[in-house]
Amino acid sequence: MFVDECKIKVQAGDGGRGCASFRREKYEPWGGPNGGDGGRGGDVILVGDENTNNLVDYKFKPHQSAGRGEHGQGKDCNGREGESRVLRLPLGTVVTDLATGNVVAEMIEDGQRVVLCEGGNGGWGNTHFKSATHQAPRRANPGQEGGRGEFRLVLKCIADIGLVGFPNAGKSSLTARITRARPRTAAYPFTTLHPQIGVIEFPATYDRLLLADVPGLIAGASEDRGLGHRFLRHIERCTLLMFLLDMAGTDGRDPREDYATLLKELKLYDPALLKKPRVVVANKMDLPEAAAQLVKFKRRHKSVDVLQVSCLNGDGLEKLKLALRRRVIQHGGRPRTAVKPAA
Repeated sequence: MFVDECKIKVQAGDGGRGCASFRREKYEPWGGPNGGDGGRGGDVILVGDENTNNLVDYKFKPHQSAGRGEHGQGKDCNGREGESRVLRLPLGTVVTDLATGNVVAEMIEDGQRVVLCEGGNGGWGNTHFKSATHQAPRRANPGQEGGRGEFRLVLKCIADIGLVGFPNAGKSSLTARITRARPRTAAYPFTTLHPQIGVIEFPATYDRLLLADVPGLIAGASEDRGLGHRFLRHIERCTLLMFLLDMAGTDGRDPREDYATLLKELKLYDPALLKKPRVVVANKMDLPEAAAQLVKFKRRHKSVDVLQVSCLNGDGLEKLKLALRRRVIQHGGRPRTAVKPAA
């Protein structure tokens, strides 16, 4: 199950109470105060984790709380600190405070740590209140309450390449061909119901790129029709956009109109998306109608560089992978380092 948006309610641990006690031993009638301090409550901490890819854990367990601090004890024994609650979030998660509407955190790096709610400090024991004029204080402070709040988690995938296209254009087939992801493929619309993240590997250079396959867009996606509106946010942070077109025009489609519609929907959702570098990939070039359609497409979009592939027989896929790597680097992206095999 893929979950890219949910609400959580978190509570940091309360601090423990301080202790009011006195030293009582034989032959020590004036032993004095020896109450220990309460322990500090645990924090609620967010950690970016590149090995986590969705928010399903928090969809079904929205209440997250840290441990409270233990109370102080006699003999100057301080209470133990409460255990912090660590929430591992996928990279690209935006955390918004529901009370204020402000964004409080964005997880963009692996290992990034953000304290979402701080635990309360423990109360002082009566040892802190003794003085020359007040040698037997019976005062001890209560612990402070830990922070709490309600937050919305929204996942915006951080990928190098965002793959967009109409249903049945072959996006799932292309993802399966050039990455290790294995999305479901079938000849009907909306086979892909949630974004698929695949890894394009380059063994010669020991690096890799992340590809986000966004569920098929349709006309009106920016107005919340179909599946596109919900998932368009997953391409906001991509370095490069890859438009996959069914160049054979199966099902009576016109690749020229498909390309224009995709650009229009992206513009309506966020005009900044059209400023991102993009590459156009013509799929199904193994079909006889594709060559004629490609000529018409180039005649209308003269400035668009089109890469030709066939997901069915694999033609042009290696050239496409190298072109994607080159474009990502050209536009400021940096391929992730892969683990080198042992010698």
